[in-house]
Amino acid sequence: MNIVVAANACQDGTVSKVESRVAHARARGWNLTCLSIPEPGKLRALNRAEAILAGEGVRVFLDADVICEPALLGQLRNALHNDRPLYATGTLSVARPQTYATCAYARVWTQLPFVSGGAVGAGLFAVNSAGRKRWGKFPNIISDDTYVRLHFAPDERIEVPARYHWPMVEGINNLIRVRRRQDAGVREISRRWPNLMANEAKALLGPTLLTRIAVGDPVGLGIYLWVHGASRIRSSGREWTRGR
Repeated sequence: MNIVVAANACQDGTVSKVESRVAHARARGWNLTCLSIPEPGKLRALNRAEAILAGEGVRVFLDADVICEPALLGQLRNALHNDRPLYATGTLSVARPQTYATCAYARVWTQLPFVSGGAVGAGLFAVNSAGRKRWGKFPNIISDDTYVRLHFAPDERIEVPARYHWPMVEGINNLIRVRRRQDAGVREISRRWPNLMANEAKALLGPTLLTRIAVGDPVGLGIYLWVHGASRIRSSGREWTRGR
C-alpha cells in the first residue's frame, strides 16, 4: 500500500511527524511518502501526490482534518474490487461542533436526502482503477469532491457503513461564506462541464421531511434556512474560503 501525504504550504509539524513514521510504516509493508510543497492549493497537492504513484488499484483521497473509523479503508477496498468504474465513500458524520449555530445547522444538514445515504464524499472519496480513468489531472477548481462525484452515475456511487468524521466550519458567518463558495463550485462545474450535471441526481427536501424537521427542530431549520438564503445575497467569486 502506498500512502502519500501532500503537505501544501504547511507551517506546522506535519512533515516532521510524517517522516518520523516512515520506518514504522515500512515495517508494516506500507510505502509512506511525504511531499513538502511550499505553494498553497489543494489541487496542486493532489496532482503532485498522484504523480509519484505507480501502478493501478484503489485510490482514496482524504482531507487532513478527517478522522476515519478503523473499518473504513477495508470496506472501501472491498466495495471497489470490481472491473467496472466505481466511486465510494464512507458514511459522513459531522464532528462535534463547538458553536451553537454550527450545531443547529449540522442537525438539519445531516438529515437532507443528499447527505443521508447520498454518498456525498465531502472530505473523503475513493475510486477504483477503472474509475480513475474517468478524468485526467485535477483541474484548478473550487470543488474537487463534487467534480469527482459527478463523473459517476448514481448507480456507480457507493456509501459503505463505516463512518468518517468531518469537521464543519464554526459560526454562522463562516457557514454563510462556505455555503456561498460551495454553490459557486457547483456553478463552475455546471458551466465548464455541463454534461456532468446529468449525474447529479440530488434528492430534494420533500414536504414530509421538511414538516418533520420543522416540528422537531424549528430552531435548527431556521438557522439552516437563514444560511441558505444569506449565501445567495451576493457572489463571492473565486475568493478562497476554507470549508472548515
